[in-house]
Amino acid sequence: MIYLLRHGDAERGDGEDAARRLTAKGERQSEVAGRALAALGIEIEACLTSPKVRAADTARLACQSLGVEPEIATGLSGGGFDSTGLAAGRGETMLVGHEPSFSDEIARLTGAKAKLRKGGLAIVDGTTLLALMRPDDLAAIAAPRPNRSRPSGSAPTAHGR
Repeated sequence: MIYLLRHGDAERGDGEDAARRLTAKGERQSEVAGRALAALGIEIEACLTSPKVRAADTARLACQSLGVEPEIATGLSGGGFDSTGLAAGRGETMLVGHEPSFSDEIARLTGAKAKLRKGGLAIVDGTTLLALMRPDDLAAIAAPRPNRSRPSGSAPTAHGR
């Protein structure tokens, strides 16, 4: 299984592209992506990231909830790459990088025409695109669930059985 996480929202490109940082929104998107994966019970064994600041920071923030340390993979800095080759022997792997490279890789693997939004996630299993999630989808998954259990000592109501 390969998880493709596009970097979160970043500063405008007025200077050196590789040095662009995440905005506050991008930081939130990155943290939420990690929390959503954790909430789904997904155990990432490896995280490879583009060396560009916005992607490396996305990986670092997302991985805080996943208990894995991101590794730099220069092949993810832009242009074509082979996700299965990068993930080989690593188990469940999350790749963090950029568009249009990620959409191109999804199409190469699955034949699907998909475009990842900033902070979005695609889940690919072999040649099948299992999920394409927007940042709002990830936020809904990561949101705390209300505790539906009854307070201790209370009896069920007639319509609550």
